[in-house]
Amino acid sequence: MQEASSEARFAIGELVHHKLFGYRGVVFDVDPVFSGSEEWYQQVARSRPPKDRPWYHVLPHGARHSTYVAERNLEADGSNEAVDHPALDHYFERLENGVYVRRSGTVQ
Repeated sequence: MQEASSEARFAIGELVHHKLFGYRGVVFDVDPVFSGSEEWYQQVARSRPPKDRPWYHVLPHGARHSTYVAERNLEADGSNEAVDHPALDHYFERLENGVYVRRSGTVQ
């Protein structure tokens, strides 16, 4: 059975790997469809990923910024290794069995 277009393949707290740029990260929010501006899409999303599929807010390992990534550019990161990011403690309490556990009281 095929998933509906709005069903996300990755959940908040999951470790992911960017297929094109090679970085690892953790998902901290999910949009069921693209929610950025058309201007951003034209300037940044050069591979023109579909807007009607999920997009993910990711905290990249070793970075200070977050990224906004189309589902088709992500794959599961099976390393189970922690992500180093200054905003990690804002969203998550700990890494447990390869998945980050949301901080209590965090609205997502």
